[in-house]
Amino acid sequence: MSEILYNTKFLQLKSTKSKTGKDWVYAHRPNAKDVVVILPLINNEKILFLIEERPPLIAEGIAKRSIGLPAGLVGDERLGESIEDAIKAELLEEAGLKADRIEIKTRKTASSPGCVSEVVTIAIAYISSYDIVSKPVSDGGVIVDRVLVEKKDVYSWLREQEEAGIALTASTLAALFYVSE
Repeated sequence: MSEILYNTKFLQLKSTKSKTGKDWVYAHRPNAKDVVVILPLINNEKILFLIEERPPLIAEGIAKRSIGLPAGLVGDERLGESIEDAIKAELLEEAGLKADRIEIKTRKTASSPGCVSEVVTIAIAYISSYDIVSKPVSDGGVIVDRVLVEKKDVYSWLREQEEAGIALTASTLAALFYVSE
């Protein structure tokens, strides 16, 4: 049982009791039944990353930019949307791409379970060629760039980005785990 402490359209601050009876405050998304993160794998050789400007990271002075993947809430804008439909929609919206095949790798990846109730479904989108079929959106100005990186160079590229002060998102790193299988 939980109590809503603060409520907005996309986020609630809630309180519940821990096993020891202490109050535990966490964030919850009231309008989405899941979150999807899609790793676009182009011709099994390149990965498409998004360069994002996330206001919480900027506000706290952590990083001006972060590296992410196409992602989105399931059912927040399209009522009755399935996870599979959300994966296709977010890939098209944020990357302008359509997948030849989509493979869901995990459905219960928790990014920070001590702070948020959200779990993520991670999918790999296998795409034969980098052909933009629809102009990608900036997602309210959050997405500032898209970068294709050779699969063999991903880890060194990510290290360079981190050393340059760019934050790496946990969901991106989790998705990369499934590419290395």
